[in-house]
Amino acid sequence: MVKNLILSIIALAILAGCSGKKDKTTEETVEAVPVKVQKLEKTNIAKTLDYTANLQADKQVYYAPAATGRIEKIYVEVGDRIKKGQLLVEMDRTQLVQAEVQLKNLETEYNRAVQLNETGSISKQAYDAAVTQYEVAKANVDFLKENTKMLAPFDGIVTGKYFENGELYTGAAFGGASKPSIIAIEKINPLKAYVNLAEQYYLAVQKGTKVQLKSNIYPDRTFDGTVSIVYPTIDPASRTFTVEVKIPNSDESLRPGMYGTIDFFIGNTETVVAPAIAVLKLQGSNDRYVFLNQGGKAKRVAVKLGRRFEDQVELISDEIHEGDELIVVGQGRLVDGSPLSITK
Repeated sequence: MVKNLILSIIALAILAGCSGKKDKTTEETVEAVPVKVQKLEKTNIAKTLDYTANLQADKQVYYAPAATGRIEKIYVEVGDRIKKGQLLVEMDRTQLVQAEVQLKNLETEYNRAVQLNETGSISKQAYDAAVTQYEVAKANVDFLKENTKMLAPFDGIVTGKYFENGELYTGAAFGGASKPSIIAIEKINPLKAYVNLAEQYYLAVQKGTKVQLKSNIYPDRTFDGTVSIVYPTIDPASRTFTVEVKIPNSDESLRPGMYGTIDFFIGNTETVVAPAIAVLKLQGSNDRYVFLNQGGKAKRVAVKLGRRFEDQVELISDEIHEGDELIVVGQGRLVDGSPLSITK
């Protein structure tokens, strides 16, 4: 009997020891994690559409005379800035000189015919013939002047030169030009871009809608612009419509061919904005999530990120509402359901 009593005491001691270890483990498991929280509030922000696009020159001209001929002199080189009305290219003047001599002779006949017509001393047929010959010759001189001295049609920059002085312009594309031309000129202030927007935004985007351009070349800058044209038709295959955007470029920081992101501002909306440091990323994926304080326990909520505002970011989720307590410090130690100790 004494033996049985001793065995019972030993068994009770073992059970007591195991129970103590279990209680200690439980206490360690439910230990509250110290965290700081921030109450979420809605903020009024600009609603935007983000699209990518390539920049183009506002105007691009492959400049060439209307007639073939020998190039007398090219006054510009690639990279030169030009002003409207500046002489760029001068062609051989032989045809122009001949046309001017012919015009001078016909002008004498024309003036004589006018005087005779006033006194009724010339037939209508002869008078009309003199007037017609003079007007045709004058038009020819004006045409040759325009195509002999080629003036800049706008302020811009020379982007291509395909001939040299003394060469014969034949009217064919030469020297790497994509079109028949002696030089290529572009207007790069402003620049423009064409963007295809989804059909659902047709009423939201109008002429004059504000935009901002962001380029990877200038990560700390944004360039303001506006929608200049909204094309009136929708592509039935892609369900998109085209808009033209103009971006002022007075300092010529931007250049044709650059790639960027264009934000279209289509109104304001109220949304939840939170510190970016509160957002966690699931390892091995692009999934983002945050933790909320729900009755003293951590609740994990999946979110999508909207616009960024310096150190703040827009949170998009049906499970997040104004007034919720977002965990902003200590969230890296949490799992769903962790008990919380809220600190100041």
